Amino acid sequence: MGKQLTEKQQKFVDVLFSEAEGDLQKAKHMAGYSPNVALHQVVNSVKDEVIEATKTFMAFNAPKAAYAIVSGVDTPTQLGMRDKLNAAKDLLDRTGIVKTEKVEVQSAGGLMILPAKDEPIEDDDED
Repeated sequence: MGKQLTEKQQKFVDVLFSEAEGDLQKAKHMAGYSPNVALHQVVNSVKDEVIEATKTFMAFNAPKAAYAIVSGVDTPTQLGMRDKLNAAKDLLDRTGIVKTEKVEVQSAGGLMILPAKDEPIEDDDED
């Protein structure tokens, strides 16, 4: 459970990924902070919430990236498609959706290595 934010802090986080379009200074102004308040103070006070909001924002935009990759199949020669595909792949990688790589291992002969047998302990005191 996160810490309780002030009204200004919550407004800052809320507008950062909407009206402020990621502009920290603009979000600070829109949240109602005084121009005398240093930006680093505002960000430091809500950095964990900003990181969580960033992850959520990326997750919300992951479907656009997936769609861009699929649409690139239909229009591979479209101007700027290579850059668009690279950006889409990067976004999906950052949200944890990465291409899977399969490695196939084949062997011509079979060899199984087993651990060494435990030697029985001999008792020297037997007379």
